[in-house]
Amino acid sequence: MTHTELTAFFLALALLLLAARVLGELARALNLPAVLGELLAGVLLGPTVLGAFAPQTFSTLFPDTPGFSAALQAVTTLGITLFLMVAGIEVDLSSILRQGKASVVISVFGMVIPFAVGFGSAALFPQTFGLGAGTEPLYFALFLGTALSITALPVIAKILIDLNMYRSDLGMILISVAVINDLVGWLLFATILGLMQAASTESVGIGMTVLLTVGFTVLILTVGRFIIDSILPRLQAYTSWPGGVLGFAVVGGLLAAALTEWIGIHSILGAFMFGVALGDSTHLREKTRQILDHFISFIFAPLFFASIGLRVNIIQHFDLSLVLLVLLIASVGKLVGSIIASKIMGFTDRESLSIGMAMNARGAMEIILALLALEAGLIDERMFVALIIMAMVTSLVAGPAMQWIMGNKRLPRLIDALTSKSFIPSLKATTREDAITELSAVLSASSGVPREVICQKALDRERTMSTGIGHRVAIPHARVEGITAPIVALGRSQEGIDFDAPDGKPARVVLLVLTPKDDFQVQLQLLADIGRLFRSDRLVDRLLRAQNFVELLALLKSEEERASAPAE
Repeated sequence: MTHTELTAFFLALALLLLAARVLGELARALNLPAVLGELLAGVLLGPTVLGAFAPQTFSTLFPDTPGFSAALQAVTTLGITLFLMVAGIEVDLSSILRQGKASVVISVFGMVIPFAVGFGSAALFPQTFGLGAGTEPLYFALFLGTALSITALPVIAKILIDLNMYRSDLGMILISVAVINDLVGWLLFATILGLMQAASTESVGIGMTVLLTVGFTVLILTVGRFIIDSILPRLQAYTSWPGGVLGFAVVGGLLAAALTEWIGIHSILGAFMFGVALGDSTHLREKTRQILDHFISFIFAPLFFASIGLRVNIIQHFDLSLVLLVLLIASVGKLVGSIIASKIMGFTDRESLSIGMAMNARGAMEIILALLALEAGLIDERMFVALIIMAMVTSLVAGPAMQWIMGNKRLPRLIDALTSKSFIPSLKATTREDAITELSAVLSASSGVPREVICQKALDRERTMSTGIGHRVAIPHARVEGITAPIVALGRSQEGIDFDAPDGKPARVVLLVLTPKDDFQVQLQLLADIGRLFRSDRLVDRLLRAQNFVELLALLKSEEERASAPAE
């Protein structure tokens, strides 16, 4: 790069990151996905706005020279590769097995039906849906089927967290379904790109590309998982924290990306699958995950999403009829598939509709897919814009729709489920297992449900995902037979108990929540109420100083009234 190109490059990165972060935070403040603001930053700085109203300024800031273009492409490619690695880390393979066949059935229906709709639409009307020039119609049809069947795991996780549903049973099923969708979707897409490359060159055959893709996936999820799980404890024991683990994660992700790029499939698959293997290790602590996620999500990801707006003039390539058509077939296919499967698995109408709305959220994953397809020549600019708008609309609608669907029924609060007999002022336990056992004995006496049953259910749930919610609070929970209303035991720990909370703090307040087996909504409402109350360390500090149950209940009621009061 020349001196002028290097100056423009650093200036462009600074402007893109500044605009993306400012607009991303503004979007968060408005309770919108941050990626919406990050995309808008690129639109404002790109050919759509700045290029149209101040073309000379635009060409100065973003010169169309080989050196500048290559450098910007390298940075954004690195950003999306690392972002996919972080997305892979959020995938919990073990949770899929623990959720049983419900998550598998819902995921299969939620992918097969929209895939069939997308594939059929592209096969019958390729030009209508933006077939890229010179692209094989079969590859285009395979892509559109994949694009309409994929689900955005990060968006679903964010919605569940916002609704305080992330660690509920329904939340775990939704996460498991999204995990399967992501795994299968990215494997399909990477294979499509590999097949295109194999068909256009004579170096690697199509059969070999498929074989290498399957071989890499199996290897990284078996032997790779074992090796990673063996290395992490040594890194934590002999290297500085968190630098040792963070360095290993980034190096491993880049090596896996290089490997998949070498064998003929896209580098994102290597980074994603390495993230899956890394995230499945029991030795990777939640705090380390968060540090890695924050570093990439607040630096590299905003740069990538902002750079999308530099590539296409959104207004020039906006086709309203195509946008509406893509939004319609994407939503219908996903909703129908997910709702049918949910009903088959015995979920209520409300729960089935909520699952369908959650699975219809596409978010950043769809945007990444669309950009890679545009770069590969699979789709034209009209379809690219349509997919971006579809991704954002479905993500924006999912959260409010789920809240409305699940929020029509008045359900109990924490203060309704606590009694003086279920309060343990000072837990003797020093581990999460002992704490759950101690609290189970209290609930058994008041509910009549055997202590062993309560303990086993809660421990099984804890092994699926730790229930430390941060701010020194943990909420182990279970749905059991034999009760008609929720009951809660609250215990205080003097030393603190490790529940692997996101902020790394040991739990000083532990609430064991039991709800009726066949009522998801009661559990969701109660967990949401607890999450709303314990949003900071302030309430925990006051509860630890309470002299008896009466003082404790008074504090909880005061906090309930404060949290429910309308903002001035």
